[in-house]
Amino acid sequence: MANLFIIGIGGGNREGMTREAYEAISSSDIIAGYTSYVDLVSPLFPQKEIYSTGMMKESERCEHALRLAAGGKKVALVCSGDAGVYGMASLVYEIAATHADFSSVKIEVIAGVTAALGGAALLGAPLSHDFCIISLSNLLTPQETIEKRLRAAVSGDFCIALYNPRSKNRPDTLKNACRILMEKLSPDTPCGWARNISREGEESHICTLSQLAEADLDMFCTAFIGNSTTKILTINGSQKLVTPRGYQK
Repeated sequence: MANLFIIGIGGGNREGMTREAYEAISSSDIIAGYTSYVDLVSPLFPQKEIYSTGMMKESERCEHALRLAAGGKKVALVCSGDAGVYGMASLVYEIAATHADFSSVKIEVIAGVTAALGGAALLGAPLSHDFCIISLSNLLTPQETIEKRLRAAVSGDFCIALYNPRSKNRPDTLKNACRILMEKLSPDTPCGWARNISREGEESHICTLSQLAEADLDMFCTAFIGNSTTKILTINGSQKLVTPRGYQK
């Protein structure tokens, strides 16, 4: 049976990739994916055949990867972070379910470290209790739905990780999201953000919600908003963003 691995590569470097992900790419004939992500991993596998496409070519990319696998190739379709978190796993399954040509392809999803987890580790332990992840990109999700989910997350007292906080065409996205959150949350709510997680130029900062609203973030950043129990602790002279799990009770 032909194989298609849908692989989360974390930040894209060897250290941030799971052993399972590395071995699956190593065993594959072709690396496929979004050009920027393929460029991250291809230097680790210089002998591999490459198939890449740009932004907005997701369906074409996934269908071609399935066709390559159906033709007998072992294919590694790489995704940043985790393939099942805003990645290609769901789209591959949707396409495979509607094309009889792909019935011979064995699809396997291999987990990766998504930005919420990698960024949380840099900041401390902000996601130690119930949390949700919300993408602020309205390319595939209506803006009204995004705002509804932001308000619902606050109502449920969830810790929140925000993906895609800003782009060139959406310069005020993060500021508007913070404005919605501050309908219920204090401007002093402990928050933080991380950039280029597990990549060159990695950085992280702890701040308040009002400061987060003014932060100059981009698509390589993930923002974190604490819940009602989240606090900023100083450990060995370094600030950490921490949400208690409740063990001390």
